[in-house]
Amino acid sequence: MTMQRRPGGAQHIPRPASYTEHFDTPWSLDAEWSSGELLSRVPERSGPMLPTFPDAKLSAVLLLLADGPNGAEVLLTRRSMEMKNHKGEISFPGGRVDPGESAVDTALREAHEEVGLDPELPTVVGELEHLSTIVSKSYIVPVVARLDVGFDRRPHLEPQTMEADRVMWTPIAELTRPATYRLERWGNLPMDRPLHFFELDDETVWGATARMLFDLLTLP
Repeated sequence: MTMQRRPGGAQHIPRPASYTEHFDTPWSLDAEWSSGELLSRVPERSGPMLPTFPDAKLSAVLLLLADGPNGAEVLLTRRSMEMKNHKGEISFPGGRVDPGESAVDTALREAHEEVGLDPELPTVVGELEHLSTIVSKSYIVPVVARLDVGFDRRPHLEPQTMEADRVMWTPIAELTRPATYRLERWGNLPMDRPLHFFELDDETVWGATARMLFDLLTLP
């Protein structure tokens, strides 16, 4: 099945020779999204830290939500093309957990270092399901928080290091509009690998970031 979809970004997607596309969405295409409604479904803890392989690198990212003119928005960054891994990919602020840090400490510290976010501004609400990545061998804790300032007083955020070259407040309505989301299955059954994609007008969100957005949007 094929359908006309939004153009997305220019980054390279390393698709295998065998894959399929699926366009069904588990959310209503005419839903109205607010940060309060989304955050009310986020669990305080998603479970203990249980890395799925012995040499996993413990990491944390910050999923920061705020209300904008068109409902809930989420903070995203674009990784620089100068980075060794995940060049040009859309991501959340985050990184490795330092000794003595909690996942929350790491997520807030990394957001401050990467985009200049004052660690005192977000209110941490909970966590999404932890996940592991193959390429970077990371075990990621997605920390979910809300920004406790009005839209007209939202702080100016911009890249602080070479790690990111763009900061984006992306409306959830942009991620959930028609012709934006799809699931791809890479490989052949029964060992195929499911990956989520959100094609925006000028960026493609996929990989771990898309998986975490999908988890947020489908919380019961």
